[in-house]
Amino acid sequence: MPVFLPRILAALAVMALAGCAGPSLQYPGVIEDSAREPSRVELVEVPFHPQEAYQCGPAALATVLEFSAVEDADPDTLKDQVYLPERRGSLQAELLGAARRAGRIPYNLEPELGHLLAEVRAGHPVLVLQNLALPALPRWHYAVVIGYDLEEEQVFLRSGTTEREVLSLRRFERTWQMAEYWAVVVPEPGRLPATADEHRYLEAVAALESQQRFAAAADGYHAADARWPENPASRLGLGNIAYRQGAHEEAAGHYRAAIARAPDLAAAHHNLAWALARQGKADAALAAAAEAQRLAPDHPRYGEAVRTLEAELD
Repeated sequence: MPVFLPRILAALAVMALAGCAGPSLQYPGVIEDSAREPSRVELVEVPFHPQEAYQCGPAALATVLEFSAVEDADPDTLKDQVYLPERRGSLQAELLGAARRAGRIPYNLEPELGHLLAEVRAGHPVLVLQNLALPALPRWHYAVVIGYDLEEEQVFLRSGTTEREVLSLRRFERTWQMAEYWAVVVPEPGRLPATADEHRYLEAVAALESQQRFAAAADGYHAADARWPENPASRLGLGNIAYRQGAHEEAAGHYRAAIARAPDLAAAHHNLAWALARQGKADAALAAAAEAQRLAPDHPRYGEAVRTLEAELD
């Protein structure tokens, strides 16, 4: 069977693990480098959902999802999906999963204050995790950054029961830093984050594909294909979606497009072989399998591509 994109992406790029940036703060440098950027932005149209006790996760997620045009994005609906009573809160994985179930592509930002402000400038409210206490005795809290004022060195948030919380950049970054700069945006389908890195973004789309949320994943792959037309991964992803939906001729077209961009990509030849086999094109399928095998003879799957396909065809 074809190898789908989450495994393929792991072979295409090694993802850098983002950790806490240490005790120094980024905001002085961001202010210094911001002369050409708007000094003040506020997304006043972002909705507000005041939280109940321990419900900052559902409330913050509802805020960004409603802004992203998700219907029925309210905290009560989301609470059952993300709230863990035994923890009196929500974990990041639950929030990301709920965003995917809502048909959105949650994108984790790099741990950079400049990236967060760039997303706000682009019209994307940013869901952040904060530690409002001490590193040794954390008090975790989710909020949504909706604006900033660099001259006043402030950020604006939808937070807890406060519709417009104003924090100094220093205070905000300290609380955010103690949460390892965790931040997520969930733009509308087909709209890329302003700071999107192609490999990180394609990983985010592949997570939806693996959950068979094909419509949202296809929107993401098309957006990536337009932004990074030389990257074969978006066409591989579109081919995988078409294959899983039984559109084998369409899938073969996407795989051929991926091969045109990366002729030595064994995964594309391997998946093309299966798409051709499903169309009854045995000779062409075996030729594609042989090419995958030639390119990656030691791979546990591609190295056996011809024999596996022959068994299927028989």
